[in-house]
Amino acid sequence: MTKSIAIVTGAAGDIGAAIAARLADDHDVVLLADIDAAGASAVASKLGPDDRFVAAGCDVTSEASIAELVRCVANAGVVRTLVNNAGAARATSLHETTPEIWRADNALNLEAAFLCFRAFEPMLKASKGSVVNIASVNGMNVFGHPAYSAAKAGLLHFTRLVAVEYGKFGIRSNAVAPGTVKTQAWEKRAAANPNVFEEARRWYPLQRVVDPQDVANAVAFLAGPLAAAISGVCLPVDCGLTAGQAELARTFSQSEHY
Repeated sequence: MTKSIAIVTGAAGDIGAAIAARLADDHDVVLLADIDAAGASAVASKLGPDDRFVAAGCDVTSEASIAELVRCVANAGVVRTLVNNAGAARATSLHETTPEIWRADNALNLEAAFLCFRAFEPMLKASKGSVVNIASVNGMNVFGHPAYSAAKAGLLHFTRLVAVEYGKFGIRSNAVAPGTVKTQAWEKRAAANPNVFEEARRWYPLQRVVDPQDVANAVAFLAGPLAAAISGVCLPVDCGLTAGQAELARTFSQSEHY
């Protein structure tokens, strides 16, 4: 029997690792790709046996590196799910954003998803597979990190482009837009400022920030059969942030209006 494969980029990080673990419920093999090959290997070994969790070093901004990744899985089974999760944010303000940062953020957060999709396009056509792009609430509203945000906004449009053009091949394309996610990066901020999560959660209607498992569950849903008729959508996983900011709502509700 042909094995089903899920590919997760940026899998050495907390969100990627959670997605990889969750997709193993519905796929025979999960390939964890990351520019940090040692980190991906460490995650894979923690998740389970090496015949189910396979680590691979890959620079998703490099066509040559992605081509090597394609060769790695060519005879291993059928790619049913591609999760474009690799991403990073650099400068926090537009004034601090240099041309180099602008190009680097767009290369990693937008162009890489295009390159990976085109590379795995034949396999996804064969499986009538699913693409899930990890975007961000930053691509929907202005929350800082301008180059990253512009790239994520582009990623949302790219998601729709794939859904419209490749739907005739049975390929579904969707995006997940997380809000603040409690990852190791945020734990480091908490070490410097113990109140960081308390300060962040007041902006969220659910009064908490997102856990990596929340993102992983959304990805598994969009990639799976329960979402068979869903394509071209962005699913915010943001504890209600984009519905409206709780702190502002409380402020206005306590104000006198005329």
